[in-house]
Amino acid sequence: IYFFSMVAVLVFANWGRPLAGDTGIWSLIYVSKWWITGFFLMVLGFTLFNWFKKDELKEWTGASWGFALQILPLLLGGVLISGFLLGRVGYEGIIPSKFVAMLVGGNSLRANFFASIVAAFMYFATLTEVPILQGLIGSGMGKGPALALLLAGPALSLPSMLVIRGVIGTKKTAVYVSLVVVMAMICGMIFGVIVK
Repeated sequence: IYFFSMVAVLVFANWGRPLAGDTGIWSLIYVSKWWITGFFLMVLGFTLFNWFKKDELKEWTGASWGFALQILPLLLGGVLISGFLLGRVGYEGIIPSKFVAMLVGGNSLRANFFASIVAAFMYFATLTEVPILQGLIGSGMGKGPALALLLAGPALSLPSMLVIRGVIGTKKTAVYVSLVVVMAMICGMIFGVIVK
């Protein structure tokens, strides 16, 4: 119940607006998303105070605060840097939009491969990939390459490759990296075709 209520709070608090004219269940959930989120927050609060001991609650609160202090500066830094480099819709950043569109625009094999290989070697701090992607999409990045970047980025980075290589060896690491890059590229291409 504890874990489910935390997930439900995140899911319903971030529930997006349905398509125009949609009157089904998704629209109903969107209209009442804050009531649903509030309900799951109450379930979470009830679970916290009745399931966990006082010492466990202090430890949980301290760990949550520690994570917030680690993540928020990185998130704000990521937003500022991506805004500075990539600009926003209608405003050019330091990196020209035509350069982004040339490398990862559309849904070609080359664009998806480039996005997944670059993401494999980049290091994304937690939550910074969203503002970075928003800037890239605003500069002309295709939807397929965006998904490829989102899939390969958190799965790999140069530091993680070095650690994995030390544990399982060079050949197995090369296979793992290749699989992540190829699967991210394939998923990006499929997504780009579907979302078109």
